[in-house]
Amino acid sequence: MRAGKAIVRTSLRRALIVAGAVGTLLAVGLTTTTVVNAVSTETEKDRIETYGRTVSVDGRSMNVVVSGEGDQDLVLLPGFGTASPALDFEPLVAELAQDHRVIVVEPFGYGLSDGTERARTTDNIVNEIHEALQVLEVDRYVVMGHSIAGLYAIEYANRYADEVTAFVGIDSSVPGQPNMDTVFPTGLLAAAKNLGLIRLVAHASGDGLDGLDYDDDAREQMSLLSNRNSLTPTYLDEMNRIRTNFADAAGTGFPVALPVLLFVVADNAGNPDWIDLHESQAAEVDDGTVIPLDGEHYLHHTHAPEIADDFRLWEADRRLLVD
Repeated sequence: MRAGKAIVRTSLRRALIVAGAVGTLLAVGLTTTTVVNAVSTETEKDRIETYGRTVSVDGRSMNVVVSGEGDQDLVLLPGFGTASPALDFEPLVAELAQDHRVIVVEPFGYGLSDGTERARTTDNIVNEIHEALQVLEVDRYVVMGHSIAGLYAIEYANRYADEVTAFVGIDSSVPGQPNMDTVFPTGLLAAAKNLGLIRLVAHASGDGLDGLDYDDDAREQMSLLSNRNSLTPTYLDEMNRIRTNFADAAGTGFPVALPVLLFVVADNAGNPDWIDLHESQAAEVDDGTVIPLDGEHYLHHTHAPEIADDFRLWEADRRLLVD
């Protein structure tokens, strides 16, 4: 009996020693990643290269990049959380700027733009983008948007119907798409960033741009800006409001007279109704077109020439140019 109790005490003691060792290793590991993250964040500031120009919006600096000198203005808007819209869109801009003036707007919290304490509601985001374009004296233009920009663009096109001549979506979000009522664990994500875990995961997983038309400098800058911009208070506020922004957009659509062209992932394994949702959206306007493309959500990474060429053909059949 005494021998049995001794074995139990010995096993318990060993378990406590192991648990203590594991706890110590975790504490040391988290301390290390926290320190590395803080030091890296500070040193990376000087490695971020400027591009584009800033305009004053609501007393803050918003970054924009203007390329090309064509007769038609084309405004590019990013998907949620894009670290650097200007660099992310670079292959597509190179194609479109051959015969268009292309304006990439980096909303607050994106790219080189400032963050903001203003709520990331659709209403505020739309107002801010429009204010930036007003500063640039851009008043007649096609809006081309990726992902959640498609949701914001609905409000934008209805509010500024006298300015927007068409909408072009790149696997753009649609009101009523499923699973947009998710409550994100933003508190945990913020803690993970502060502990350096997000940086660690990003380093281990890579940037997903191997074999694509981005040079080493662009990839490095996107990585630096991703480390800077991801999971900031501005980012987290927009993430928190995805659910309510989609709820507010329920039942809305583009103006009936607005030409709409939608480039859509042909086979969305996570949403078998993805094409149907976009075809329904296109059917709500007088002139709606859906072009399915094989690929993944960031179609402009892999199909930039095709998107530009198909857009030109579609545009040529419509009176979108400013007289």
